Amino acid sequence: MPRILLALVLACSTGLASAQLDKISNQDAGTGLKAALEKGTQAAVTNLGKTDGFLGNNAVKIPLPDSLKRYEKMMRTVGMGKYADELVLTMNRAAEAAVPEAKTLFVDAVKKMSLQDAKGILMGGNTSGTDYFKRTTSEPLRAKFLPIVAQATKKVQLADKYNEYASRGAKFGLVKKEDANLDGYVTQKTLDGLFFMVAEEEKRIRANPVAAGSEIIRRVFGAMK
Repeated sequence: MPRILLALVLACSTGLASAQLDKISNQDAGTGLKAALEKGTQAAVTNLGKTDGFLGNNAVKIPLPDSLKRYEKMMRTVGMGKYADELVLTMNRAAEAAVPEAKTLFVDAVKKMSLQDAKGILMGGNTSGTDYFKRTTSEPLRAKFLPIVAQATKKVQLADKYNEYASRGAKFGLVKKEDANLDGYVTQKTLDGLFFMVAEEEKRIRANPVAAGSEIIRRVFGAMK
């Protein structure tokens, strides 16, 4: 990161006392920011990229698409509930398998952070770091996630049926365009869940930098409180 008075940015945005500011060097401010971002993203990836990381977390669990939810009760009534359950399981397992691919992209995004990005994150809100990752990694992540999701869903009979009928429904406005393909739906929900958890980790670090367990994070983000 180019050398700049990042600590001064902190002071201007949070009203730090000069005594606190003096304790934070330019290098420490940049290092602390990067450490916090890496810690938050890695925690999110680790928590989601394991068995039941999605399925066992109601905040990010991927449900049946809305167009299938309408028929879920009927499916269970006629003994097809196991197919709905299989699809939900498959979608969430696919997300859990895909998420670890985000680790490298997040690290690269931190390394490539510009001066303007750093200032925006330091002066921004509780999820400004997450917003940065959304801007810089969403499309590369989508490209990495989609083949993994497709590999998982092709084994499920209901997935093919869903794509067949959903694509027809989309033509008549009965199904949202973005939900007309199951792989695309699961990939988007995986991204949504991942960034939700990254945001939660970022807010946690900002609120309690002491618990982050890193001296440099405590120094920089503790001074911002």
